[in-house]
Amino acid sequence: MDFPSFKRLPEHIGIIPDGNRRWAQRNGLGKQDGYKHGVGPGLQLYNICDGLRGIREITFYGFTQDNTKRPAPQTDAFRQACVEAVLRLAQKDVDILVVGNTKTPLFPTELLPFTKRDKSATGRIKVNFLINYGWNWDLKQALDYHSADKGERFTKRIASSGISRIDLVIRWGSRRRLSGFLPIQTIYSDFYVVDKLWPEFRPEHIYNAFAWYQDQDITLGG
Repeated sequence: MDFPSFKRLPEHIGIIPDGNRRWAQRNGLGKQDGYKHGVGPGLQLYNICDGLRGIREITFYGFTQDNTKRPAPQTDAFRQACVEAVLRLAQKDVDILVVGNTKTPLFPTELLPFTKRDKSATGRIKVNFLINYGWNWDLKQALDYHSADKGERFTKRIASSGISRIDLVIRWGSRRRLSGFLPIQTIYSDFYVVDKLWPEFRPEHIYNAFAWYQDQDITLGG
């Protein structure tokens, strides 16, 4: 596969894969049927980023604790889609980390082995998944943490501390909001919106996002 060249790539991208339910309804399917069609695009996106050789980390928004309020057929479907995505990427020997509340039955037990990074992984890219994640749950871990080192930074104590600062967030599905996506790591992120729904993913979506990123003035507040 030939890849376009870019003068600068974001080291860490966040992916909000929205629009699975809307896509399913537009195609005459039940809302729950859209999630399984989101696995393939995630794998395709990873392969593109791997081929570009410059992106060091990808974080996928799997599902939130708020999402689990949806009807059971939908929660079962997106949980299974997340499990499939993680297990299929794990076959590529990538450095996977799953972040989410493991203390509720809605966290897939199949993914417990991925809640700590595998130091033996040789993959070039770190891939993170937020699964049964909540921004308030994430930050609360730091507030509840009692450290003998009172000078330890807040950001070192949040539940998602293993995920680095995100340079570029890309959201599919036309919505222009972060929806609680890693509030600490996205403070200085650029934000790009794709109007197409996630199951409609095409390589040009990510290429267009990276082309747009070339012209952004990255100051981190300085």
